[in-house]
Amino acid sequence: MKRLEERIRKDGKVLPGDILKIDSFLNHQVDVKLMDEIGEEFYRLFQDKKPDKILTIESSGIAIASATSRCFGYVPIVYAKKTVAANMAKEVYEAKEHSYTRNIEYTVQVAREFLSEGERILILDDFLANGEAMNALISICDQAKAKVVGCGSVVCKTYQPGEQRIKDLGYDVEVLARVKHMDDEGNIEFE
Repeated sequence: MKRLEERIRKDGKVLPGDILKIDSFLNHQVDVKLMDEIGEEFYRLFQDKKPDKILTIESSGIAIASATSRCFGYVPIVYAKKTVAANMAKEVYEAKEHSYTRNIEYTVQVAREFLSEGERILILDDFLANGEAMNALISICDQAKAKVVGCGSVVCKTYQPGEQRIKDLGYDVEVLARVKHMDDEGNIEFE
């Protein structure tokens, strides 16, 4: 997605530890017009999959899933929670996820009432690096006996194993911006 790549080049910052910071438009402050374009592109890529729901992880995936949901006729979105709240359902599906950017492990949870056996689930997230978050969401779908019909990521660092890891599990993976290389001087190359 050319416009996304241009925006990453313009506003993205490469931080120590191989971190791409794009929070000025994707996951802290949100450029809603760009988000709508991202939703339209995910719709184009996955429209034949006919998902019943979109599954993501809090909090960065919520805007992505919402924009995509509109294109799919407002299918419900479900997001896995990283922290347990007092009002969280007692019966949950859960999986461990190691955050690349925060370098901590979360147990992500989805209330059982929001995923059902046989539902067609499209998984979306903001970044795909090592594949930990996406793998956790796949595990949650497996626990629910829901069918993962596709996995999408806004940005993928293709030099890390995440995309191939998810493909090796047999899932269709689509990425909107494929980062081939980043360096400490702030240079970003796309495939």
